[in-house]
Amino acid sequence: MSKTYLPGAAHVVLTSNVIHLDEASAVFKAMLSGWGLQQTSRMLAADTIKGRLDIVSRFQGYTNASPWEWNPTDLEDWTSFLLGAGRSRAHSTIRGYQNAIRLFMEFITDSRYGWLEECSHRFGEVPQQICHEWNTVEHLSEFEGRPQVRPFTYEELEVFFGRCDERVEEIRRRGRKGSLVALRDSQMFKTYYAWGLRRNENIRLDIVDLRRNPIKSDWGKYGALNVRYGKAVKGSPPRRRTVLSVPHFDWAIDGLRSYIEEVRPAFGPSQHPALWITERQSRVSKDYVDKRFAKIRNEAGLPKELHLHCLRHSYVTHLIEFGYDERFVQEQVGHAYASTTAIYAGVSSDYKNNMLGRALEKLYVQSKEKP
Repeated sequence: MSKTYLPGAAHVVLTSNVIHLDEASAVFKAMLSGWGLQQTSRMLAADTIKGRLDIVSRFQGYTNASPWEWNPTDLEDWTSFLLGAGRSRAHSTIRGYQNAIRLFMEFITDSRYGWLEECSHRFGEVPQQICHEWNTVEHLSEFEGRPQVRPFTYEELEVFFGRCDERVEEIRRRGRKGSLVALRDSQMFKTYYAWGLRRNENIRLDIVDLRRNPIKSDWGKYGALNVRYGKAVKGSPPRRRTVLSVPHFDWAIDGLRSYIEEVRPAFGPSQHPALWITERQSRVSKDYVDKRFAKIRNEAGLPKELHLHCLRHSYVTHLIEFGYDERFVQEQVGHAYASTTAIYAGVSSDYKNNMLGRALEKLYVQSKEKP
């Protein structure tokens, strides 16, 4: 009887008529390969697939057992290990790990893929779902980030960007190489803040992504940024959006113009399209951005809970404090839901007091006008 072809099915990835020296290991590797094929057929991102496969491999290494031998207690023990002494894991991280195990077990316990039959025939045991409501993290809150994560204050932003600029002058005074890199980094971090970009969105920008805004023609090609690598929904390509430049951050527009016209050409970019380019004519990497941000933050004496994404939180918060409509802010940062934008906002007490003052003033005037 012929078997239906399904990406990741046991009969597709397991070589028939082959005797394996370590049969359990061979079958586990075939399961991972099959799950990778199944996820690829669903058009999930390669990084998502690799991350999930790595998590399952790590879990198998911890248990030192095969999937058809796993039980719910193994998951509980692993979770306790991850949260053990000296290990800090966010609520969302643990939930992500457990979800990867859950999805893998759903795959190999789905009778359509033939892994139940294969395990029963080879080992006399079958895998079972080990992730249940009573032993996994529940997703009860829309925001699961650490409570320490917050926007920069205006004073902290001034200190951080001041340190970015000081590094340029220090390198120049010492007559050392690296002033061009420091200039690039300074403007790169200012761009993260002044346009509210995610890490990958900024480093994937190309020169052609600079756009004009007819409403503000004097800004030239710096009136908007065309973000082509926005955060994707699972199984979908990156989302695009246009981020308009705003007058409250016109200082960043001037800086970006100076970088493109004076600094970037000194890197000898040739035909490379990247906005942020290295001395080796390559695109700046994610790891570099994270490490350089942390270095500057530490040199500036700022709290360690401030990380790169806090610049985006600051952008949302400050736009709202400047009086921009919440829907406009939501569109600028590419959030599908207003509730997500609200999570990012950490408006100051002064802002809230001003809002309260205006509301009280309005009510007071209305009450006086009544006969």
